[in-house]
Amino acid sequence: MTPSHTRISKAVIPAAGLGTRFLPATKATPKEMLPVVDKPAIQYVVEEAAAAGLSDVLMVTGRNKRPLEDHFDRNYELEEALHRKGDESRLAKVQESSDLATMHYVRQGDPRGLGHAVLCAAPHVGDQPFAVLLGDDLIDPRDPLLQRMVEIQEQHGGSVIALMEVDPAQIHLYGCAAAAPTGDDDVVVVSDLVEKPDPAEAPSNLAIIGRYVLDPAVFEVLRKTAPGRGGEIQLTDALQALAADPALGGPVHGVVFKGRRYDTGDRGDYLRAIVRLACEREDLGPDFRAWLRSYVTEEM
Repeated sequence: MTPSHTRISKAVIPAAGLGTRFLPATKATPKEMLPVVDKPAIQYVVEEAAAAGLSDVLMVTGRNKRPLEDHFDRNYELEEALHRKGDESRLAKVQESSDLATMHYVRQGDPRGLGHAVLCAAPHVGDQPFAVLLGDDLIDPRDPLLQRMVEIQEQHGGSVIALMEVDPAQIHLYGCAAAAPTGDDDVVVVSDLVEKPDPAEAPSNLAIIGRYVLDPAVFEVLRKTAPGRGGEIQLTDALQALAADPALGGPVHGVVFKGRRYDTGDRGDYLRAIVRLACEREDLGPDFRAWLRSYVTEEM
């Protein structure tokens, strides 16, 4: 397949999940709006897309997700109040989220899995390669994973998935890739994918994390993909088909990520992500780290 030379500009962010692991906090608040220090988790994801040059963002939402749209819209009353007070610092923070990218929204009326959520983006994406970013994975902006994935897709065509080495005992929590090395230390060619395998049957310890750069051929494969694990249409199953037969839509490469990733999909990892990010903030870090050392010393 000839590599695509279309500059990737569109990102899709599935955000229709119910957030049941965070109940009761997510009973009326979308899980994507839970704060990580002082920004909702979803803003970090949109910032990542924008930093990679993806200025057109489609969010796939569901019921009770209106706060997502409100957050990335202008709030003229709040902005005017801050302006009258002369609070330019907070005004800039409020305006920042509405200036990140051109935002679009579509509802996934029937939540039938990640593959179905991606398929909901087909009319908006059209025949262009596009990125998919899952909101549970926050990638540190100092480790430009998405930019690297876009670069590999533009070089080789097809699709690119983000992979990360995990403890083999934990591989059953992830999609898992069978892969072969390439001339680039951080790039592999994917030959097979398995969704949440038994550790004894996993082809590797390379876990799929929540970043994808996909060829639009994935839409036709998803339309033909039967429900898989959990009775849902799995994106992993569609990518497995593309990896097994590159003629369907090009090869599938993986970028093996060794940088900083913050998992906000689990309550414990969510708390650890907040602590790590707060410790690294210039405005919060020094005092917070001092308190944390004192707290840990007292508790130990």
